[in-house]
Amino acid sequence: MKYIEKLNFFSSAVKCSEIRKRIQIQDIVDFVAKQKWKWDGHMARLKDNRWTLRVTEWQARNGKRSRGRQARRWRDDIVKTKGNAWSRDARDRNEWRRDAEGYILQWMDRAS
Repeated sequence: MKYIEKLNFFSSAVKCSEIRKRIQIQDIVDFVAKQKWKWDGHMARLKDNRWTLRVTEWQARNGKRSRGRQARRWRDDIVKTKGNAWSRDARDRNEWRRDAEGYILQWMDRAS
């Protein structure tokens, strides 16, 4: 990104966040977090049993799990932020939009 602003990488001490502000592009971590939050709210508001909801909630484990850390599910981040009642909270769009900022800040902290 420093080359976009025609800055010398070694002589300039300008942070990437400052360059993003100057050239007015959004941080990818921020964008992904917003999109995931919106999608989870949309999925929680679905009333029928569509394939998108089934795929999002799907767990493919049969028998013993493999070694290593536990697999993370799509909703684990949301449950960490909102608790187990997140799907009930997501049905209220205004409350869901208000809580988006906290979720995005959590993602930003984890990414840095």
